[in-house]
Amino acid sequence: MRFEFSTATRIIFGPGTAQELASAAAALGRQALLVVGKSAARTDSVAKDLETAGIRVTRYQIRGEPTVELVRRGVEQARAARTDLVIAIGGGSVIDAGKAIAALLPNEGSILDYLEVVGKGQALEADSLPFIAVPTTAGTGSEVTRNAVLAVTEQQVKVSLRGPTLLPRLAIVDPELTYGVPRDVTAASGMDALAQLIEPFVSTGSNAMTDALCRDGIRRAARSIRTAYAHPQDASARADMALAALYSGMALANARLGAVHGFAGPIGGLFPAPHGAICGRLLPHVMEANIRILRGRAPESEALRRYDEVGQILNNRAGARGEDGAAWIQELGADFDIPALGTYGMTEVHFPDVVARSARSSSMKGNPVALTETEMTEILGAAL
Repeated sequence: MRFEFSTATRIIFGPGTAQELASAAAALGRQALLVVGKSAARTDSVAKDLETAGIRVTRYQIRGEPTVELVRRGVEQARAARTDLVIAIGGGSVIDAGKAIAALLPNEGSILDYLEVVGKGQALEADSLPFIAVPTTAGTGSEVTRNAVLAVTEQQVKVSLRGPTLLPRLAIVDPELTYGVPRDVTAASGMDALAQLIEPFVSTGSNAMTDALCRDGIRRAARSIRTAYAHPQDASARADMALAALYSGMALANARLGAVHGFAGPIGGLFPAPHGAICGRLLPHVMEANIRILRGRAPESEALRRYDEVGQILNNRAGARGEDGAAWIQELGADFDIPALGTYGMTEVHFPDVVARSARSSSMKGNPVALTETEMTEILGAAL
């Protein structure tokens, strides 16, 4: 048994821990770029606390999915402000943008020099500026991952800026920050977290540490995701989902994902669909297909036993099988009104392009069984 495990240098978890941000930031820098989302006014008190702690704050707003151009402009603004610390407060898009800006600031050249697929894919040689991630949603786990997903608008593709230096210096995970999240975001981000727990657990890159995180994370999400959706102020449910999301980020960063995320990147680049909603729609169909194919092609596969374990955890029932887990996820998506892929303009005409793009995805290589083009097309058809 051999594996490696990397995560943020320091993680602070718990209700009210966001109040520790200013004092922690003061130990890392004095000129902060504060990356925020659509609701920038929510960070007014944070900015005041930082300034009281002796930190000069320059804000940079991300209103949607982070693009290469948005990150490029953020780097320019940060350099003009002589930034020595980057703080991101928001969902996965905001945190990914902040990570990318912090990583690119000390490195010379264009962002395209370092991007996968559309760029040169060069390694980031200089260490990232100190970066603090403060998530306000419970889903992406971006606060503990070593990549930033960015959209390249003109090529209709999402690609990653990747490297060990992207791991945040500090992640502050305060479940109270998720209380005001809209229900549709709670649903989509929660299903994204579930996908990021289930896929690494059955992937070709699973290991003992990620297994432990996935088992506990799936259990917490199974018992709390509906409560967090129906009762947004429920402290216990919100804490469970925040911890499940944190675990999911650790798991995906240290094991592989699978077909859900193999599809999600290309679909997100082609259509205006939220990442979490794409994953939530695909997850039960990918699970069902993987289980069916494995039972026919590799009945002795360890992944089948793991899918059965997922089914038992989700249904809280000994003897449940993987198919029961897929059905549980399917019912959850229906209860949450997770949109079909066709809602975003996708049709069968797009399937060959999506399949071709997905087949090249690094996530697809972690799927517990290699899928044929026909099998991939069938999954898309079921999720359409």
